[in-house]
Amino acid sequence: MFTGIIEGIGEVVGIQHEQSNVHVELFSPFTHELKIDQSVSHNGCCLTVVKLSDTSYTVTAIKETLDKTNLRYWKVGTQVNLERCMQLNGRLDGHIVQGHVDTVAECTEIKDQQGSWKYKFTYVGDFITVEKGSITVNGTSLTVVDSEKNSFSVCIIPYTFENTNFKQLNIGDKVNIEFDVIGKYVQKLLELNQ
Repeated sequence: MFTGIIEGIGEVVGIQHEQSNVHVELFSPFTHELKIDQSVSHNGCCLTVVKLSDTSYTVTAIKETLDKTNLRYWKVGTQVNLERCMQLNGRLDGHIVQGHVDTVAECTEIKDQQGSWKYKFTYVGDFITVEKGSITVNGTSLTVVDSEKNSFSVCIIPYTFENTNFKQLNIGDKVNIEFDVIGKYVQKLLELNQ
């Protein structure tokens, strides 16, 4: 379980293919605090630390993960939003994030609003967003604006822009999306009662 508050930006420093799995080695600002079997959110995707070195750690992505996330586009040098799992004795500054990516969306518009940035994303599927509701984009807890069928926008403050990989995001880039878990349960209950 995560909060969507990004702790740091990691960098992919190695990629190794093994059958249908991909082992990804990353540098992070908190590698020295990690341990084997720890859950870390990578652009919103929960992956388990399987190997540690002095300056880097390794996670493994299976075919299911690669099919449903933007990890399949990663290469050496890719900048990744990182968050360690939530501590139950602290504040929930973002929102409840499972680390289970629902789909990949495409960035279709970026507007510089002279002090903030507005990003628009489009996606395929029956997922819904709610105006002023929560959404996770590449692991970052954000508020939905301009909620439409199969698209939404988010506004980014300067702090978030500088401390996440949003500053490297371009039109056409693919991002991981996790829709609000409470909204997903409500949607499922409504579908079952129809």
